[in-house]
Amino acid sequence: MIISGLFLKANEIRVVTLEGERASHLLIAPKVTKFSLLKNPTQAEVVVFHTNLNAYLQHHRVDKVVINRRATTGQGAGGAGTFLMEGVILATCPCEVEFVHPATMRATDKRHSELKNGRPATVDLGKAYDLAFECLS
Repeated sequence: MIISGLFLKANEIRVVTLEGERASHLLIAPKVTKFSLLKNPTQAEVVVFHTNLNAYLQHHRVDKVVINRRATTGQGAGGAGTFLMEGVILATCPCEVEFVHPATMRATDKRHSELKNGRPATVDLGKAYDLAFECLS
């Protein structure tokens, strides 16, 4: 199964795509790491965002997309940018979409951190990797 972890933050999506199982998985398309949408996008800009993201997902034959669950209240609550991108993904994604809570990722990291040998060093890509890893069998 090919799984893409999409870490939504501000007006960007960081992407990490994995294939395989937790014990043995491969990083796919390491050069493509983000898609962005302007702060106050026009309809045409949203269409371009949608087209680029879906082209990536179809090109790499992604079976499932995993997105970080946004906070709805309090510090770090999801802003308008992540809300808009999440809506576009939910409405137009050609594959299954699943949400994962940050606490779930932390618990998995504690149990299986030794299996995450391909985790990118940058924080946001690391979180996207964790999202994809979460749904590997």
